[in-house]
Amino acid sequence: QVQLVESGGGLVQSGGSLRVSCAASGRTFSSYAMGWFRQAPGKERELVAGISRSGGSTYYADSVKGRFTISRDNAKNTVYLQMNSLKPEDTAVYYCAAAPYLTAVMSGGMDYWGKGTLVTVSS
Repeated sequence: QVQLVESGGGLVQSGGSLRVSCAASGRTFSSYAMGWFRQAPGKERELVAGISRSGGSTYYADSVKGRFTISRDNAKNTVYLQMNSLKPEDTAVYYCAAAPYLTAVMSGGMDYWGKGTLVTVSS
């Protein structure tokens, strides 16, 4: 089992920045690729970014490319999502999730999910 707990969400103005974190406990964190997903009100959950087990490979949705950065610290069992130049359309609950490989993250085949943290971007 892997337990995932997100933190760092909040209210930020359009154009601002925010970093959300996801702390993992349980089985070996470095054995899992990680993904950040988001779900806005009335919309389906979507993949925002993914990172491989070593951190050497990353994936970004077109909507956040150039604005968001995913990273991980395997020594701290934590994955981060740095969000810059935030827009109102980035408002959503952000979830982190774990999968065996980055390809699984990209296909949505996640093994474990956190409960999410709310990010609200005001215009």
